[in-house]
Order: sequence, then C-alpha cells, then structure tokens
Amino acid sequence: MIDPMTTARGRLVFPLDFATLAEARVAATRLAPAVGVLKVGLELFVSEGPLAASLGRELGLDVFLDLKLHDIPETVERAVGTAAALGVRYLTVHACGGAEMLRRAVARAAQAATPLTILAVTVLTSLDADDLKAQGVEATPSEHVLQLARVAWAAGVRGFVTSPAEARALREALGPDALLVTPGIRPTGAAAGDQKRIATPAGAIADGADLLVVGRPIRDAADPLAAAGAVVAEIDRALRDRDAHAASGPEGQS
Repeated sequence: MIDPMTTARGRLVFPLDFATLAEARVAATRLAPAVGVLKVGLELFVSEGPLAASLGRELGLDVFLDLKLHDIPETVERAVGTAAALGVRYLTVHACGGAEMLRRAVARAAQAATPLTILAVTVLTSLDADDLKAQGVEATPSEHVLQLARVAWAAGVRGFVTSPAEARALREALGPDALLVTPGIRPTGAAAGDQKRIATPAGAIADGADLLVVGRPIRDAADPLAAAGAVVAEIDRALRDRDAHAASGPEGQS
C-alpha cells in the first residue's frame, strides 16, 4: 500500500461511483498508477457488497469505505467491526451521531488487525447555510463544522471529512494531528456539479487538507489517467509551495 503522507499520488482519492463491480474494476485498474486511495461509496457497496472493498487488495491501494454510518452506538460499533474485517483503511461515520456512537466506533477500529481510521463527516459539501437553517440549525456551515468536529475530537476521532471552505479553520482548531479529507475538489475550469463549497487541489492543500477526493473531473475526462496525473502534479506543486513557506518562517526568512 502507498503511504498517503509521503507522496502526492498517495493523497489523491478516487471515488468508485459506479453501479457495478465490473465498471469499478475497469476504472480502478486504469487509474491505479495515478491514485493512492479508492473510495467505495453507497451506490457500489449496496450493489456489490464487500466484494467492492477487494479492489484495493487487487491493485495494492488503500480503500476508503464511505458509508457515513449513523445509528445507535451498538449498531455502529458492530458495523465498524465488520468493515475492519474487510481490511479497509478508512471508514466514515456521521459526526452528528453523538459522542457515545463516536467513542465506540473509534474503540472498535482500534482493535482492527490492520490500521483503520474513523473519519467523521461534519457537514456535507452539498449543503449551505439555507439547507442547515431548513433543518433547524442556525449556525453557519463553518460554525457547525467546528461544533461537530470538537465533539468528535473529544470522543477520540482524529480523522475528518470536511469541505475546502472549512479545512483551514479545522486545521487551526485541531492542529497537526488531525487527518483532513477534503471532497468538493475541482481543478481550475471544472464544473462544480452539485457541490456548493469547493476548491482547487492547490487551494485545499494550502489550507491544510491531507487527502483530496476528486471524482467527476477525472472520471468524465476524455483521458482519465492524464486528468488524474494533472491533479497529482498540482498536489505536488502545492506541497512543495507549502513546505517552502513553512521553512521560510513567519517573517519570510529561512
């Protein structure tokens, strides 16, 4: 498996948003040389079940199982145990599930035979302030993200899924030990689609994101492998710029 923190490629997550395992395998095999993590979401998992997670082992890539678990603590704890047995590297739960649910998810993940990181989903990137208000949440998306993240952090969660708009604030609030996974990434010129809070790969890295989820701009490109390579190149440049900025110190002096 690729260590996501040591290469630009390792930071690129490609979602296998396909209806069948056959379609997903074709795309994953084509893109394996340019990505570090394969994300299996609800559509593919509901269609194909645990077999979908096996694509990572076939191709030597980590698997991000994006099921956004949200249920009573006992049910979520058992589901985490089942996911752990599949050998996945990342698993999402909803941060709004409550402190006890989050604590038990983290505790069960810690018992996995291979490393399993629980990722708390804060506010979906498809939601904006009006959507939250319609749900009875008066806080802004940024405020609500921080509220949910602090509850999850206190419960032991160290990984978070957050939009680019909140990545910087979350990094500042939680520090360097937090793993930030950022969807809503759109290379310059790409369509936003149904995402409302988006950023470029370079912008997300500059704001403190660790893993970037890029789907449609790669999947729908005329040459998906070239598109993925371009995103990796942008991530690499952004990492170099960030490292150079950090090395120069607060006064711009090395």
